[in-house]
Amino acid sequence: MSLRERFTQDLKDAMKAGDKGKLGTIRLMQAALKDKDIEARGLGKEATSDEDIMSLLQKMVKQRQESAAIYEQNGRPELAQTEKAEIEVIQSYLPKPLDEAETRAAIQAAIADTGAASMKDMGKVVGALRGQYAGRMDFAKASALVKEMLPKG
Repeated sequence: MSLRERFTQDLKDAMKAGDKGKLGTIRLMQAALKDKDIEARGLGKEATSDEDIMSLLQKMVKQRQESAAIYEQNGRPELAQTEKAEIEVIQSYLPKPLDEAETRAAIQAAIADTGAASMKDMGKVVGALRGQYAGRMDFAKASALVKEMLPKG
C-alpha cells in the first residue's frame, strides 16, 4: 500500500473513530501532498513518489518541532502540545530512524563501499547514504559523523 493510499484509509478510519486530532493532521498532510503534486505537474513530472512524500513528511516534522520549541519558549505549552501531537501522527508514516550505532555502522559500510580515503570523498559517502537511507537518517548529524570517521588527509 502506497503512502497516498494509507493517508486515504487512515483518514476514513479517523473519521469513523471521531479522532479530530489525527483527522486534522492527515488533512494537513494531504494538502501538503496536493501542493507538491501541483508543483510537480507544473514542472512536467509524474505524481509525487513515496520517497518524495517521506521527504515532505520529514520537513513537516521539522517545522512542527521548531514551532513547538518557540511555543514553549513563549509560555504557550498548549500550542506546543498540539504541535507535538501532530508530530506523532506524521512520524507514524515514516520508517523508524536509525539510532547512532546503526548510523555509524551504515557510515562505515558506505566508506568501505565508496573506497573513501579522505575528507575529499565526503560527498561520495553522504551521497551513498542518501541513496540508501533516505527517510531513516538525519543527514545533518550523519555528515558530522562522516567527518569524524573519515581519515584526515
